Amino acid sequence: MTSHLYAISVDAWEPLRLARFWAELLGRGVVDDPREGVALQPDGDAGLRIRFMPTEVPKTVQNRIHFDLTSASPQAQRDTVDRALTLGGRHIDIGQGPDDDQVVLADPEGNEFCVIEAGNNFLAGCGPVGAVNCDGTRAAGLFWSEALGWPLVWDQDEETAIQSPRGGAKVTWSGPPLMPSGGRDRVHLDLIADGDRDAEVDRLLALGATRAGTGEHTADDVVLADPDGTEFCLLTPR
Repeated sequence: MTSHLYAISVDAWEPLRLARFWAELLGRGVVDDPREGVALQPDGDAGLRIRFMPTEVPKTVQNRIHFDLTSASPQAQRDTVDRALTLGGRHIDIGQGPDDDQVVLADPEGNEFCVIEAGNNFLAGCGPVGAVNCDGTRAAGLFWSEALGWPLVWDQDEETAIQSPRGGAKVTWSGPPLMPSGGRDRVHLDLIADGDRDAEVDRLLALGATRAGTGEHTADDVVLADPDGTEFCLLTPR
């Protein structure tokens, strides 16, 4: 038994406005999510579902999870950055060096993301969203590989990455040291069990997850945390 990744969910003060920013940036449409909030239209069979959920909680710290966007050429990278700025994004400093080839931006609600330089071989063929970049240890990467049944595609020097057998974006963990936690993460992974949910909760706990409460958006959702304490949701079956 495993879970499958339902969505990367982003808590937002104005879900529709933020969804429109990302839709314009990625060239996707906006649709109502079958469960709650609004979502971007999937980008092919292996494309990530990205959905935006209402919250009134302010953003106080850097997100533990962010998107890495790919670039087909140096001009395409510049075009993506210009489009993001025109749509309401902004440049931010998270400690990157002056020689970094990636461009670090924030969306209109302050969620960090990176526009990766052209020619990045690690993200080649992953699509416009090349990676869901997570702050986390190797233990977290190994946990998520088992939780989702996705193979490790990188495991070196405390850095790990997994990818669906169907391809698409990689999910990466950058290794220690970890950023301080600011409570509930504004960007988090939502899973759905492929079978009995109670049995799946037990399996995830045995793999190293811990219970973290009930869902903010739907009371019946189970909130767990991975070995690093990063929260994720196991959604109510429908």
